[in-house]
Amino acid sequence: MSSDPWGRVDETGTVYVRTSDGEQVVGSWQAGTPEEALAYFERKYEGLVVEIGLLEKRVRTTDLSAKDAQTAIDHLRTQVDEHHAVGDLDALRVRLDKLVETVESRREERKVAKAKQADEARAAKDALVAEAEQLAQSDQWRSAGERLRALVDIWKGLPRLDRKSDDELWHRFSHARSAFSKRRKAHFASLDAQREDARKAKEKLVSEAESLSKSTDWGPTAARYRELMADWKAAGRAQREAEDDLWNRFRGAQDVFFAARSEVFAERDAEQIENLKLKEELAEEAEKLVPVTDLKAARAAFRSLNERWEGIGHVPRDARPKVEGRMHAVERAIQEAEEGEWRRTNPEARARAAGLTGQLQAAVDKLREQIDAARAAGNNAKADKLARELEGRQALLDQALKGLEEFGG
Repeated sequence: MSSDPWGRVDETGTVYVRTSDGEQVVGSWQAGTPEEALAYFERKYEGLVVEIGLLEKRVRTTDLSAKDAQTAIDHLRTQVDEHHAVGDLDALRVRLDKLVETVESRREERKVAKAKQADEARAAKDALVAEAEQLAQSDQWRSAGERLRALVDIWKGLPRLDRKSDDELWHRFSHARSAFSKRRKAHFASLDAQREDARKAKEKLVSEAESLSKSTDWGPTAARYRELMADWKAAGRAQREAEDDLWNRFRGAQDVFFAARSEVFAERDAEQIENLKLKEELAEEAEKLVPVTDLKAARAAFRSLNERWEGIGHVPRDARPKVEGRMHAVERAIQEAEEGEWRRTNPEARARAAGLTGQLQAAVDKLREQIDAARAAGNNAKADKLARELEGRQALLDQALKGLEEFGG
């Protein structure tokens, strides 16, 4: 008979293994020595040790599912329980029991992690749906459309929820995208209609602009072009290709008209500048008549100059006030000389002036006498009042005396 710490072989060739429950029959060995029998069943034990070690490593380091791990544990436990090996089978059972605990712990951890992941996925999808529903009302067609497409990619990267929840959220998400797409399509359809209306309106504006391009009615036509430009801006934009073509035609028609007008105006400006030189010469000649010493000669000379003035055409608008002002100044000087002459040679006017002067002189003398009397009587208040009145009468007298001098005294 042969034995070791964990097993033995009896004289009949039966192999036993020692366990906490006592000896258990491992099997029968008839083909060799008892030592060879023990070595064979010890190798089978070592094989179980290796398998359990590998399973422990898989459970610890891989994502082996709890179900697959439990199946492998049950398979190994069956082999251990059938005790077809010689070794510390109780130790193997303890390891398998601990492995079961580890698998269960991992199962709970994964369950918690999965629940957390589901909660996070739900929160993320709720947020995506809320954002999509907000974007569905946006009028920022390009940026909102790009963002909605990005949200779809984000959605695809999130874990699925339970079917009911996932389907409900996807329905809302999809509905928001459809609503935005429908609004955007309606907007651009409306925009296309507006652009077509703008194209038709601008076709009419171009036709009128082209019909006016040969006009020589410069003022009214230029004003009409300004109105057409205002109408053009108010009409809105047509489709890009049509807009560019219509604008080129519209601008081309204006260019033809304004180029022709500019050429005519350039000739007119040159003529007006020459007219200005002629009128400045006449104004300089007229200014030599002032001061007026010979009224009759000055009047005749100015009349001749004015006739020549009227025969000269227009001058530039901005120069007109100055040059005309010079002539008007000479004309006023001659008129004033005429008025002075008339006053000097009008007896009635001189008599009226002399009478008024006499009346004012008498009033002034009387006021002075009254002031002296009031002062003598000690009535200074009355004297001051009369003095103020005297100032006014004296001013009128001075003015009347000046007028009388113009009549030659």
